[in-house]
Amino acid sequence: MKIKKGDQVIVTTGRDKGKQGEVLKAMPKENKVIVQGVNMVKRHTRPSQTSAGGIISKEAAIDASNVALIDPETGKATRVAMKIIDGKKVRVAKKSGKVIVGKTPEKK
Repeated sequence: MKIKKGDQVIVTTGRDKGKQGEVLKAMPKENKVIVQGVNMVKRHTRPSQTSAGGIISKEAAIDASNVALIDPETGKATRVAMKIIDGKKVRVAKKSGKVIVGKTPEKK
């Protein structure tokens, strides 16, 4: 799967077609991603010591084939190619040829 956490994606099919958001979680084994503000579902939760409970809206998983990465140069949907540059395997946007830079991991 070429989509990773922190990537900006656009939904290509389904009821949320055209919406853009950041990938909050990528699940490569299930080929699914969770995108911020996309595929919202209502969840009935019971009250606990930490939360009041009630009906909560949250993002549900969407199939990775239904989203496309946003090209860093044009801002439109693009496919992803893998190339080896300076001995490192990097992701490259097919439309513009630009290297896709993911989020840098936060140091603790």
